Amino acid sequence: MDESEFQGVSDEPTNDQYKVSAKKTLEEYKNLDAEDESLAKWKESLGLSADVLPLEYPGDKRKLVIQKIMLLVDTEPEPIVFDLTNETTIKELASKRYKIKEKSNYKLRIQFKVQHEIITGIRYVQYIKKAGIAIDKIDDHLGSYAPNTKTKPFYEVELPESEAPSGFLARGNYSAVSKFIDDDNTNHLTLNWGVEITKR
Repeated sequence: MDESEFQGVSDEPTNDQYKVSAKKTLEEYKNLDAEDESLAKWKESLGLSADVLPLEYPGDKRKLVIQKIMLLVDTEPEPIVFDLTNETTIKELASKRYKIKEKSNYKLRIQFKVQHEIITGIRYVQYIKKAGIAIDKIDDHLGSYAPNTKTKPFYEVELPESEAPSGFLARGNYSAVSKFIDDDNTNHLTLNWGVEITKR
């Protein structure tokens, strides 16, 4: 097709060109048409109310704060809790192995806080290795969240349940690398941890 057929079409001046608005900050959203009742309700549904929690600590630039991960195993009376509120605990996770009996049903419950701005498309991505060989990958969508408020101080999400492998070859140590990634491909946290599959 002759390119001349298209000449003049895209070059024509127009007064109706669509422009994408600049991304607003949390404060700008909160102050947007403060007197508009319907808009106020919309902002409240997004979690943009006036009672947004303060930062985890002064000057904290993190947008997603993973507070704890709980490993719930049906053969254990209490969940195994990974307290992620300090760097020392996070570093110690890599050297620990939490025991799970073969054929047990288990799942992860993640508790986290959002601050500064709305985060969209959070994903939990986990790579699992045994004896240095990659054997599994998990990629679960956690959703989109607004900054936490006094009435909703944290979020909690449970991942789908899985069954621990069984048999002589399946038993032993497994290492995992977990990441929390959003729509912008920002990695908010990387965790190295592991489990040991034991005989029932």
